[in-house]
Amino acid sequence: MSVRKNTSRFARAVYVVDGARTPFLKSKGKPGPFTAANLAVSAGRPLMVRQRFLASDLDEVIVGCVMPGPDEANIARVIALRLGCKEHVPAWTVQRNCASGLQALDCAAENIASGRSNLILAGGVESMSHAPVLYNNTMVEWLADFSRAKTLGQKIGALIKLRGKHLKPIIGLIRGLTDPIVGLNMGQTAENLAYRFNISRTQMDEFALESHRRLAYAQDQKYLDEIEVMYDYRGNSYNQDDGLRRETDLVQLAKLKPVFDRGFGSVTAGNSAQVTDGAAMLILASEEAVKKFDLPVIGRIIDAHWAGVDPAQMGLGPAHAMAPILQRQGLKLKDIDYWEVNEAFAGQVLACIEAWKSDEYCRNELGLDGALGELDRSRLNVDGGGVSIGHPVGASGARIVLHMLKVLQRAEAKRGIASLCIGGGQGGAMLVERVSGVTP
Repeated sequence: MSVRKNTSRFARAVYVVDGARTPFLKSKGKPGPFTAANLAVSAGRPLMVRQRFLASDLDEVIVGCVMPGPDEANIARVIALRLGCKEHVPAWTVQRNCASGLQALDCAAENIASGRSNLILAGGVESMSHAPVLYNNTMVEWLADFSRAKTLGQKIGALIKLRGKHLKPIIGLIRGLTDPIVGLNMGQTAENLAYRFNISRTQMDEFALESHRRLAYAQDQKYLDEIEVMYDYRGNSYNQDDGLRRETDLVQLAKLKPVFDRGFGSVTAGNSAQVTDGAAMLILASEEAVKKFDLPVIGRIIDAHWAGVDPAQMGLGPAHAMAPILQRQGLKLKDIDYWEVNEAFAGQVLACIEAWKSDEYCRNELGLDGALGELDRSRLNVDGGGVSIGHPVGASGARIVLHMLKVLQRAEAKRGIASLCIGGGQGGAMLVERVSGVTP
């Protein structure tokens, strides 16, 4: 087909050639079988093997990751070299909390649009089960004193001062999911939205149940063909997202106790995203690279937007990030065929839907003339979302863009928007279009 007229905000067209992800594996309370780098390589290796170019033909590698391990400094470079990119291929890591994977794609798109690069491997990864457990400052100071002790007497004196308070750890995952500005855990910000928009516990549980049902159906229909099988060092295989709870129902969900506001809250483990390990990688290319290597094309990145919101209500980020794209592109809700809004919390997604329905909110918060309208939930997260699939924070942004393109292909639809809320009070969104090919 001929190249579509450029309606993108990017100066040059940015195409998505292919993509792959790992199964998203639910954390079971201890380090999982894969580190972050191993996850990304497991997604990237089969993706690169089936291409018509070599890994050394890439112009750069960009990866989003929030908590790389101690042996994964600039994890993108570690991944690139392990995938066979030669030393001349630069690689860099980005971090924008929950949208790190989306940020990697946006950075790649910008570099292709500017002419700096033509062919980029970009995506995101997180091994949340490997989140660090840290010494507190009291212990760090004690260790410094002990290391300075020279004589046996000095060392014994230092040991005598060791107390239980020194051994109290800092749990990296808990600290990382707490906003340092407002002092609220991400779940508490979801409680704020449930209260503000009068979203009930039942509504949240119904949304969560639907997420599991949609994922179950997608697995049964083999819709998730972007997933690559992984194998650990013990010979175990992993071929699908394992956080799915096929047997759950509203009765079981209703039995779960609130986690973040035990006395009066509605946010539970059942209607929140799961703590998960996973990776998603995509290949982005300019028209020049598509023609040079005769590459198939599955989609095109048209627009992206980043927004800031009150950190205490960070879950509204998608509403603020998606609306400017619609305005800039002259689109209405009905013009978007499918939506992927990351399910950090069921109540948070429902709050975004309610915000768009509100004349008051859209006027006062989004600067619009009135309500955008009601998003059709039958076209939202059609194969499940973070509640059922999981939310490895560095990877989710890349996963929802890749899956959006897969959904558009399957339905032979045209446009989709993928969006996430971001810890710290932000939102990110990306508009993509299906493309079946480009004429050399």
